[in-house]
Amino acid sequence: MQQALPIFKAGLRKSIDHLKTEFGKLQTGRASAALIENVPVDAYGQIQPLKAVCGVSVQDAKTLLVQPWDKSIISDVEKALVKANLGTMPTNEGAQIRIVLPPMTEERRRQLAKIVKELAEEAKISIRQQRQEVHTNAKKDTSRSEDEHRGFEDDVQKEVAAANKEIEDLAKHKEEEIMKV
Repeated sequence: MQQALPIFKAGLRKSIDHLKTEFGKLQTGRASAALIENVPVDAYGQIQPLKAVCGVSVQDAKTLLVQPWDKSIISDVEKALVKANLGTMPTNEGAQIRIVLPPMTEERRRQLAKIVKELAEEAKISIRQQRQEVHTNAKKDTSRSEDEHRGFEDDVQKEVAAANKEIEDLAKHKEEEIMKV
């Protein structure tokens, strides 16, 4: 049971880190490489994330530049970016692809705020599932006294509360970032 708490904490951290990654993929009105770096590209006969075959840089607040390391796959990269449905058409400039992000509408901001809430709820569900699994495993451990079990469950609940607070704070911050014009 003593080893279970650090493993549980690591699982909570993994859920929160995943949430941060998902939040990074949401367009907030300014360009970010995270918006496109995981777009699947069919190059060299297999599907790979964009970041594996291209350099992605932010030129300014609204523009991303995608530079394939091998110029022969630029059309494959362009097709993948069109298929990703970013709300704008990528511009093939021969050696690089320019993506100019459109300004976000109020409706799009509301949609993204709703997605933020959904992602935060998914993270909370993940944490609840991990808590349930730890509780189930702790009940199977008969070598500990009832007081030790209660103390362990209290520690687990404290970690869950802290993780849920962090998720709420992240969601609130991301929602404010999205809604800011």
